[in-house]
Amino acid sequence: MIDIRKIRVVPDFPDAGIQFYDITTLLNDANAYEQVFLSLLDTAKQIQPDVIVALESRGYYFGPAIALNLHLPFVPIRKKGKLPFTTYQECYNLEYGQAEIEIHTDAMNKGLSVLLVDDVLATGGTARAACKLLQRFKPRALSTLFLLELKDLHGREQLSGYPVHTLLSV
Repeated sequence: MIDIRKIRVVPDFPDAGIQFYDITTLLNDANAYEQVFLSLLDTAKQIQPDVIVALESRGYYFGPAIALNLHLPFVPIRKKGKLPFTTYQECYNLEYGQAEIEIHTDAMNKGLSVLLVDDVLATGGTARAACKLLQRFKPRALSTLFLLELKDLHGREQLSGYPVHTLLSV
């Protein structure tokens, strides 16, 4: 069982009124990190994707390792201006502002089963924008996988039509 107490809650970060779930405390505990990783890996195995995609930056704590363990390609989704080649872009709203993410236009073939990995599902804005980006590749299937879901922020509703898998919900 994954211990939610391993995740530190930081009040008023990055803005007043935001409760930020900081997973660096979990990452600092090798046993807890391994337990989370193995649970995410087990879920990914059950989904049977063709490619793993993760969101910058904290999705990168899990996505590349899942891809390596499953011997699958890894595709990064990055913040605007960080990718060196032609990209697709998508704007979205955060709890505390607006942002844009990008993916290379040649990141993957069409018709694949895609698994999108990130650390926390909060309002769902980032994940929804990522799903919109991934739809440009006409995936055969598109699933999402998160370590933590903040249920009161209703992010799952933003991902209607996509399977949502989470290890913890608060």
